[in-house]
Amino acid sequence: MTEEKKRIKTIVVGPRGKMGRLITQLAAESEELKLVAGVGPKGRDYIGQDLGQVTFLGRNLGVPVVDDLTEVIEASDVIIDFSTKEMGLEVLRLAEKYKKALVCGTTGFNPKEKQFFQKASETIPVLYAANTSKLVNVMNNLLQIATAMIGEETDIEIVEMHDRWKKDAPSGTAKEMGELIADELGISLSDSATYGREGVGEREAGTIGFHSLRMGDTPSSHTVLFGGFGERLEISHHATDWRGFAKGACDCAVFLAKQSPGYYHVSDVLEKDLN
Repeated sequence: MTEEKKRIKTIVVGPRGKMGRLITQLAAESEELKLVAGVGPKGRDYIGQDLGQVTFLGRNLGVPVVDDLTEVIEASDVIIDFSTKEMGLEVLRLAEKYKKALVCGTTGFNPKEKQFFQKASETIPVLYAANTSKLVNVMNNLLQIATAMIGEETDIEIVEMHDRWKKDAPSGTAKEMGELIADELGISLSDSATYGREGVGEREAGTIGFHSLRMGDTPSSHTVLFGGFGERLEISHHATDWRGFAKGACDCAVFLAKQSPGYYHVSDVLEKDLN
């Protein structure tokens, strides 16, 4: 078997987006991934063009951009989707139908929609992550440790910052952090979360506060504060650009293409790297 045949055949959904462009650029240089198609929304003026030109790579890749995933899906081993909530659900349906591994980093899904990913994982490998950064997922491990040790004796607040164009608030990453903390405390996030504050009244004990800042071109930033009396602990992640998230998505694709059906997390990729 040649080295070319060993490479993982990859489709990028949403290649013109902020993440899709970077994922394509990194995948094009990867020794483990082989790009076979990009998939954009119907009606976009770049449909039919070469993926390298669409993602400003500066050269042709000999890879098409289409607006119908069914045209190219059978040529793939794994799909990386950073598109929209609506498009993401259709990608999930087709990945399940054609039995293709799926890495999804699209955010904005409600709890019921997230269950569709869990259901699909019974027949295909699925990795859903609101944040594919390796460093963010190291931060999640630190949050579990801190919550186990001091969560019940401190007030916990989550502050996240993004650019003015981000649509969902709180961010998917902040929600995942909140869910992780709530699970560690043995409580329900839906019952304990509070979003911003106004008016008069003391902070309610046992709640997890969320605060979303949207301004200019601010990069992704997440800070979790554990407030005690006379001291506080802050655990933070600040992104200077999106390359770390794109590298994480590519690492997830390499990992997922080798797995049996199941629901996977970025932490599984990290554990693989440690072994």
